Amino acid sequence: MDKIQFHNDLRRLIEILPPKIVEALKPYNLDDAIELVLDLGRVGEIRYSDGKTVFLGEKIIEDDDIEYITSKIQPFTSDNRSGIPGTLHRISAIRNRQGKVVGLTCRIGRVVTGTIACIKDIVLQNKSILFLGRPGVGKTTKLREISRLVADDLGKRVVVVDTSNEIAGDGDTPHPAIGRARRMQVTQPIYQKDIMIEAVENHTPEVIVVDEIGTEEEAQAARTIAERGVMLIATAHGNTLDNLIKNPTLSDLVGGVSSVTLGDDEAKRRGSQKTVLEREKQPTFDIVIEIIDRNTLAVYKNTAEAVDYILRGWPIRPEIRKVDQVYDSKEKIEENIQKEKIKEEEETLASQKLKFSFSRQEYVKQVKDFKKIYIYAVSRTVLDKVLERLNLQAEVTRNIEEADIVIVHKAFAKGGTKILSIANDYKLPIYYVRSNSMPQVQKVVKEALHITDSETLQGYYDDAERALDEVKSAIQKILEGADKVELHPQNQQIRKLQHELVEQHNLSSESVGEGTERRLRIVGGSDFKHAG
Repeated sequence: MDKIQFHNDLRRLIEILPPKIVEALKPYNLDDAIELVLDLGRVGEIRYSDGKTVFLGEKIIEDDDIEYITSKIQPFTSDNRSGIPGTLHRISAIRNRQGKVVGLTCRIGRVVTGTIACIKDIVLQNKSILFLGRPGVGKTTKLREISRLVADDLGKRVVVVDTSNEIAGDGDTPHPAIGRARRMQVTQPIYQKDIMIEAVENHTPEVIVVDEIGTEEEAQAARTIAERGVMLIATAHGNTLDNLIKNPTLSDLVGGVSSVTLGDDEAKRRGSQKTVLEREKQPTFDIVIEIIDRNTLAVYKNTAEAVDYILRGWPIRPEIRKVDQVYDSKEKIEENIQKEKIKEEEETLASQKLKFSFSRQEYVKQVKDFKKIYIYAVSRTVLDKVLERLNLQAEVTRNIEEADIVIVHKAFAKGGTKILSIANDYKLPIYYVRSNSMPQVQKVVKEALHITDSETLQGYYDDAERALDEVKSAIQKILEGADKVELHPQNQQIRKLQHELVEQHNLSSESVGEGTERRLRIVGGSDFKHAG
């Protein structure tokens, strides 16, 4: 297993700091610090990777301190960034309305090795890879290490398109962290797309590495590069593949999404609405990797298939990999690649049988028997979530003649007299929901499918309801002024429901902890936005 190692050059950063700041830093360990924050009229801060913040004594930052630092670094570029040549440290400025620098964020740059050991076999497949994840989880770090791996170990021609010198550090000479890869600097972010194309046209690369694809023009440039047969390693704005699909600006990276209107017969055959979403084209990136946290990655090995599943509403589970997992030898990797190819061929043949089945219902029909549910005034979206995420043996039908169960919203029952009459004629069991809330629909579905306390799903339902109640209590605490609230550990499916409930209240949440201690942290105070 490749050992994870950290290399930084704190001495070079400390050399540009005022003496009083250097003195204030002495009692503190900066090994796990991510940045120093120096704002005019306030005391300095050290921010750590675990979210902890330490204040540097009682002396406030003055104009002389800001000027001391800015005089020792290169002038700020148009994006208000500068650096220290030969290092990965970055200094970003905050200006007032007159352009004067009134604040500095000194980000501590590190070379981290060993973080891609768990995906080395994927990198060796010569496929284009897109990394997703929130800021600070290590996307750029992985780009550096992949650049070095592909350039040095595989001997490929690698060009790093480096906007704001984020990947290879400041100065004319690239940082050794990217190995023998070449670096093309980008003077301003708006020119990143142009440099991407220039790299392909002028320098015959086999691999291009680019950080933070964020505009439609950059997405189009990425497609152009991929269509020329160049391997592309990149990151993009967005935390998950689902977010990216819903982003009209960047969805082209994973094939794009278009709205298709079906005929009546086709819609009925699919069991879907007449207007459905489908993937437009082949994705620019073959593989998508979500960086959940610094130690956990979710890998979608077939982007096209993953996007199709998400658009059709089918359940899909990415392969979860841990940074510290044991890494196989090169011979074992090649063997695994061959096995993967055989598996893909088998899956392709199997998928041909489902070629024209675009709904989860059609998929489930070919796998297992299940109940058909007819609903009246009940939220189809909520019911679908219950059925899909818990893999219940049931589906929603539009024809009451085909139904095994009828679920009706109690408040609208009077308007459904005809439906209820037909259900009685067919001797169909009728169940009523009091509201379209998730817990209420879950409770009624549980009753309708005769899920007893002795069954596994009963426990899940009870756990989910309790977990969602805990979220509601936590949200109330946040709204009353709490900075953050941590919930009890839950499994991945329940945490997903909790995340969605938090998002509905325009709050932020993140998963923390490992293994059985994995849980939600809901953030409040100055760290969240509330829509009123």
